[in-house]
Amino acid sequence: MQTANLVQLVRDAGVVGAGGAGFPTYKKIDARVDTVIANGAECEPLLFKDKVLMEHYAAEMIDGLRLVVQHVGASKGIVAIKHKNRKAIAAVTPHLSANISLFEMEDVYPAGDEYEVVYHSTGRRIPSGGIPLHIGVVVQNVETLYHIHRAAQGQPVTHSLMTVHGHVKQPLTAWFPVGMSYGEALQVAGGATIDDFVLLDGGPMMGKVVTDLATPVTRVSSGIIVLGRATHLAERKTQSEQAFKRIGKSACDQCSLCTEMCPRYLLGYPIQPHLVMRSLLTTGPMSDTLTHWAQACCECNICTLWACPEELDPRNVCVVTKRDLKQQGKWLSAEQLQKLAKEVHPLKSYRSVPTERLARRLGLHKFTADAPLYTEKIAPKSVAISLQPAVGLPPTPVVRVGDRVAAGELVATAQESGLSVPAHASIDGPIAAVGQSIVITNNS
Repeated sequence: MQTANLVQLVRDAGVVGAGGAGFPTYKKIDARVDTVIANGAECEPLLFKDKVLMEHYAAEMIDGLRLVVQHVGASKGIVAIKHKNRKAIAAVTPHLSANISLFEMEDVYPAGDEYEVVYHSTGRRIPSGGIPLHIGVVVQNVETLYHIHRAAQGQPVTHSLMTVHGHVKQPLTAWFPVGMSYGEALQVAGGATIDDFVLLDGGPMMGKVVTDLATPVTRVSSGIIVLGRATHLAERKTQSEQAFKRIGKSACDQCSLCTEMCPRYLLGYPIQPHLVMRSLLTTGPMSDTLTHWAQACCECNICTLWACPEELDPRNVCVVTKRDLKQQGKWLSAEQLQKLAKEVHPLKSYRSVPTERLARRLGLHKFTADAPLYTEKIAPKSVAISLQPAVGLPPTPVVRVGDRVAAGELVATAQESGLSVPAHASIDGPIAAVGQSIVITNNS
């Protein structure tokens, strides 16, 4: 295959970033850089999908990396893996080559953050408000690279590799058909072992609480964790904006631990959550001088779930402050942000958060089981394939109710102009509905 065709093949296959952001991959690889990084430094407690993928599909992942390295004209590729994942390292190592090497990372949170991976593996810092491309780097999640390998063979994205963990009978990682409900996904893991529960969608630190079991698997789904509804973590994650603002305004003593432990602050970026917390007490020009310290927040939740001794919520205060800055037209340019950046903090290496200690702090230490690859066929009763992308324009349906489709068949085509990727059927069956989602029933 000529790599000149790779961008189109990747677009036609509907590949998006499987690390969580969902950015259309064809656009990301349409570049010229010197380094491509395969990000397998999975750091959310209880998520295993990247580890499992590298253990079982190392050859396919490395082939996808090699295709991207060749296409973008890079001189080297780097596979970033936590040093504790010895099985993954052993599986990947035989497939390395002169220009594709391994970089072992510490077992800390958030090791998998793109800014952290780039800095530790290359020594370069992504500019404030920038992307890896600005320093000659492309970063792809290892599952994305697996899908690139398949795209080069004309195979579209129909399944997402996802971990199911927490209060379930059998924690596992499996290829779930896109559009399958979380409720059915739980049944694959033997079902929930408690009655009153919620799901953490995407991990305990950055994931969100989901209560609707009809929520569908998407191409960016990485894991669901079953937790008791009354657990401290679930309650903290469901606190209202009114509540966390009111409590923050009355209780924050400006100790600045949220800032001192912030991974992006330690890398020298202009983020200071304690000043954003202070802005809750101010208005007008004084508030304006404080709120822009939220803009570089990556929403990792270290400030809220690890650093704050008062159990306040600096992370969500930063999130809503960023929302307000955009709405009020006060968003700083990348150039303005970069002028506020500093050197890497001299104590950065001493302030890493060990994943095991983090899991204990979150109350997840009792979930010690691994989540191995589940290899039996998964056949949901139906799928609801969302046409609402995480990034870009929605695809246009090309099927109607009553049409019968096969797994892998095109059901919605990408918009020609603008950032857009198509969608494909994940199971065989008739089309039951076409709207914001395309529903396919499994009547086999």
